[in-house]
Amino acid sequence: MKNHEGEEATHRRIILFPLPVQGHLSPMLQLANILHTQGFKITIIHVQQNPPNYSNYPHFTFKPIADGFSDIGKHMPEKPDPSFYITYRNEHCADSFRDCLAGLLDEPDEPPVACLITDAEYYITQEIADSLKVPRVVFWACTIVSVLVYRDLSFFYDKGYFNLTTKDPEYEEPVPEYPLLKVKDVIKTSTNPYGMGIFQTKVMKQVKASSGIIWNSFKEPEEAILKTLSHAFPIPRFTLGPLPKYLPSSTSTSGIIFEQDRTFFSWLDTKAPKSVIYVSFGSIAGITKSEFQEAAYGLVNIDIPFLWVVRPGMVKGSEWIEWLPENFLEEVGDRGRIVKWCPQKEVLAHEAIGCFWTHSGWNSTLESICEGVPMICSPCIVGQPIIARYVSDVWKIGILLEDGLEREGIKRVLKRLMLDKEGEEIRCRINALKDEVNISFREGGSSHRSLQSLVDYILSF
Repeated sequence: MKNHEGEEATHRRIILFPLPVQGHLSPMLQLANILHTQGFKITIIHVQQNPPNYSNYPHFTFKPIADGFSDIGKHMPEKPDPSFYITYRNEHCADSFRDCLAGLLDEPDEPPVACLITDAEYYITQEIADSLKVPRVVFWACTIVSVLVYRDLSFFYDKGYFNLTTKDPEYEEPVPEYPLLKVKDVIKTSTNPYGMGIFQTKVMKQVKASSGIIWNSFKEPEEAILKTLSHAFPIPRFTLGPLPKYLPSSTSTSGIIFEQDRTFFSWLDTKAPKSVIYVSFGSIAGITKSEFQEAAYGLVNIDIPFLWVVRPGMVKGSEWIEWLPENFLEEVGDRGRIVKWCPQKEVLAHEAIGCFWTHSGWNSTLESICEGVPMICSPCIVGQPIIARYVSDVWKIGILLEDGLEREGIKRVLKRLMLDKEGEEIRCRINALKDEVNISFREGGSSHRSLQSLVDYILSF
């Protein structure tokens, strides 16, 4: 992407405040890199948990702040959920964030601050930005449709959706307000719907009060949702994604938290095109011993090569892979490889990869679309069930494991995607969507125009 021309852009500074989890931190750092290529000076405020690797960003200024996480054990409920952690962080980093931001705004030898960009989940930053008279632009790290579902979470709670079980007929029915989703997809977004609903209400209120919102998505697959959002969120909106497309692989993945294994690439190079199953359930989600073993049996019971990322601690109660079924590695032999972490974007771009068995995180989904790799979806937490439903039933670029991790179901879905005609049709659709991504980044394409509009908008502050 060509740099934005004009001397103004080289004399302005943008301050960003990312959430310290992989699925939010990586795209925010990608956004920072993109804005740096447009001539802005970048300052990153970050909490002390999971800090960015400064050495990967010598062109950025970093400002660490306290977030109170060292004392979180004193306040931990018996069964904490994501809304507890992020609400706690909002409440305990507000003072240190305010002090840091005020100091940055008062630096006489630095370029003037054009705006503040924060993760949407940092709802406390809107009031602070207003008090310091700096525009706040929100970054939304997930799929666009998830905004509407989160906005209505308290409504779904009041309707009694979260009291339903698999035995209730309504469980499998479409959501009347969002017929492309099923009731069970909404139920799976939260283990504490009441608390999550309160949290998301705060988030949505401050999104509406912000100066604009940046989506890590592109116009074509979510165009209908964008039209709805123009009424729900009457603020400037910028569909800038998929963010990894702007930058080389080494730069776009430099926000990683885990050490990467590259030793398997020589093995991958020996495999036929589109013959290997790539399996990764992301950086946060955990699975049980039973689910881990069912996944292993699903892979061993079908004669297809695989590369499986098993993050240390991913299997609850284990160190790494000690709970693999007996003789699993001997039976698999050279057909499979298990690693602790890997450069996912490079793996998906490898010609040997035939499908991606994923947790349906939004970054992983976008990377798969960008490389034209069809998906098998095993959603775990928060927005992932929504993404998986869209991948499977709306965009039809993958297959959802409706019954969870069960060996025979896994084997059937792997066969459908890797060996049957259905898989060929899915591959054609995702390649068509990949082409739309490429078009959106060309001169005059939707993402290209959106970036230029964002730069102009920031310079107008």
